[in-house]
Amino acid sequence: MREVNIGGKQVGLRASPLALLFYKQEFDRDLASDIIRLRHIEDDPETFDALLFAQLAWAMAKAANGLNKPFPSFVSWLSTLDSFDVTDTSVIQAIADEAIDGFFRSANRPKEEGSGK
Repeated sequence: MREVNIGGKQVGLRASPLALLFYKQEFDRDLASDIIRLRHIEDDPETFDALLFAQLAWAMAKAANGLNKPFPSFVSWLSTLDSFDVTDTSVIQAIADEAIDGFFRSANRPKEEGSGK
């Protein structure tokens, strides 16, 4: 879990299976597929999608909030933020890092010596 300041608010982010579910329910899209779409941002900055980062943050914030606690819809949550500075690379990187660390764990693990894995 990470904490990041988004629009003047401290927001907890948790890349968990609940975030996958919340994302699918709210946006009718697969969160992991959308993250994979972003992997070429450095090579092609035109693939950057600011709204996608806001959607990822919302789903992970809702997951961090817990299952039995009320949490606003995406539109309501966005309306509580003073801003969403897409040029703040620390915020964008924190959202991406939490998502990658949580949803693509095996890709981040070093290969075991001699295992071929």
